[in-house]
Amino acid sequence: MTMACTYQIHVFGKPGCDKCTILNDRLDALLKADEWADFEKVYHNLETEAGLVEFCEAECLNPQRVPGFYVSKVNPDTGAHEPLPNPTPGAPDAPGGSSALYTWVGLQTDYTPVGRGVITPRMITAVLQQARAL
Repeated sequence: MTMACTYQIHVFGKPGCDKCTILNDRLDALLKADEWADFEKVYHNLETEAGLVEFCEAECLNPQRVPGFYVSKVNPDTGAHEPLPNPTPGAPDAPGGSSALYTWVGLQTDYTPVGRGVITPRMITAVLQQARAL
């Protein structure tokens, strides 16, 4: 990219994980649309040291609820990407419902009967719209 994107979607997954592949494919398809040109995906492989470090530093995802992602935004004062704080932690009507992250704007896979282990395109879009509105 010639210009850094305003938003980064930090995706955490691992090789051989079907749900990780589906989430990546859904994000890739979504990000092809001009509407989302201010977002870019950053993938963190949890089977690498660098991926594990990013995962630990995020301090917001449950390792038993992978795949997942959080959204960061450029801080205009520093130029660095910073995670977007969830404006309503634990809200029952949060974008993504039971899959919403508590600390940051993002999602993790809910494997309970409520979430059925699915992060849908509609959930992803709702979270990206939430990020853009902050």
